[in-house]
Amino acid sequence: MATPQFRLTPEKEASRSQWLHRQFLGKTPPLTKNDVDLTGKTAIVTGSNTGLGLETAGHLLDLGLTRLILAVRTVSKGERAREGLLAKRDPASCQIDVWNIDMSSYDSITEFVERAKTLDRLDIAVLNAGHFKELETFNSSTGYEECIQINYLSTMLLTILLLPLLKANPGAHPGRLVIVSSDMAAWAKFTERTERPILAAYKKKAAKWDMGERYATSKLLGQLFITKLADQIPASAVIVDLVNPGLCYGTDLARDGDGRLKGLLFKAAFRTFGKAPAIGALAIVHAAVSFDESAHGQYTEDGELRPLAPIIYKQEGKELTNQVWEETLAELSFAPIHESLKAFDK
Repeated sequence: MATPQFRLTPEKEASRSQWLHRQFLGKTPPLTKNDVDLTGKTAIVTGSNTGLGLETAGHLLDLGLTRLILAVRTVSKGERAREGLLAKRDPASCQIDVWNIDMSSYDSITEFVERAKTLDRLDIAVLNAGHFKELETFNSSTGYEECIQINYLSTMLLTILLLPLLKANPGAHPGRLVIVSSDMAAWAKFTERTERPILAAYKKKAAKWDMGERYATSKLLGQLFITKLADQIPASAVIVDLVNPGLCYGTDLARDGDGRLKGLLFKAAFRTFGKAPAIGALAIVHAAVSFDESAHGQYTEDGELRPLAPIIYKQEGKELTNQVWEETLAELSFAPIHESLKAFDK
């Protein structure tokens, strides 16, 4: 996968000063049906009953999307989101379905994909669901810390299993799969990178729990994996990219801290430094509809290509990419991931 030419170096892009510049002065170009018409197309958006996911769903419908799958953990909340979306537009113009998916459960993910196989077509998948855990907790089924489980392992499982459903027929436009990432990936210390195996480290209690560091690491692992995945999947079949919506207020990302002092402090920081969810969601929609094949395996923000975390462009990053790739495929080997990847064999 070729590295694009960026306006800024990865190190400069990762600086705190540039983060502040993007948060307060960054501009995301608007999108209308004159730019992109999604009439006749079907999309899945995970975590779409609130915040960025809900706003993303609304943007896609405004571009003429014909069928939308709201993939949510709590169906009753998804139904309320569906009613709100339909109230703002002609109900006859689109079909909105609410499907259950619990990103902490491998079984739920594989059941969701089986259901998705019944769709007549799938053009876009936006994997937005994620968690920012205040307290260190471990998944009862897998043993992994929940942030790594949901933001990384479960998201990569859903990514791989959806790829064949998004695969374009010869001559057709490629399907689009977007994974919501974060600036914070570039700030991860990722101290576990020296361990072998790496992923096993996330089944142990941290010597000192740091919710921000763990969230950042979960997003960095995603960038490492997608860098390798993009080499296995032709961009002519499915364009896979990552997007940074920026820090946004009004989302449920930090819901784990509700009712506690740290949670209140985080919400205050989100409101002080954050963008409106509609703006962050617009960046996500750009990642799903605006780029050509040059975006495959890349990272976008504000409607343009941006550098991934600096470590990815270094020799250490290349070695870590291969290590994380092999360990992740082994972890997810219970599912038909190899069959999904073989669908793209040249």
